Amino acid sequence: MIHPLSDVKTEHIGAGTTIWQFAVVFDGAQIGRNVNICAHTLVENDVVIGDNVTIKSGVYLWNGIRIEDGVFIGPNATFTNDMMPRSKEYPEKFMNTTLKKGASIGANATILPGVTIGVNAMVGAGSVVTKSVPDNAVVIGNPARVTRYLNNK
Repeated sequence: MIHPLSDVKTEHIGAGTTIWQFAVVFDGAQIGRNVNICAHTLVENDVVIGDNVTIKSGVYLWNGIRIEDGVFIGPNATFTNDMMPRSKEYPEKFMNTTLKKGASIGANATILPGVTIGVNAMVGAGSVVTKSVPDNAVVIGNPARVTRYLNNK
């Protein structure tokens, strides 16, 4: 279901995906099956979203973001793709950020470019992730630090 008040240009959307009102999805985006993209979100061209992903309101996914299956992204989580942004100056290629299978990103977390969030890892609400997070790790704080590891699922 694509809400009539959304602006969705891509045709690469899997079955069972829901895109809510005021979402903007560019034509090059690739979205898997059973994805829920909530209101007030943006997905740029060079973004790949796997199956069974939840993206809550207020999330903007910039070029270079790769999201594997079963990922949860909480409301207002912030992603970046340029370490040294300047107005009207663009890098040749934006940095890639990868969220591995089953990862969860808490509300208002900030994810710097070029990091990988590991399989089943959890990023606490409000955390600032400055480096890659290992599989099954729970990270919190600014900068985010590993506080413990989860049992494998």
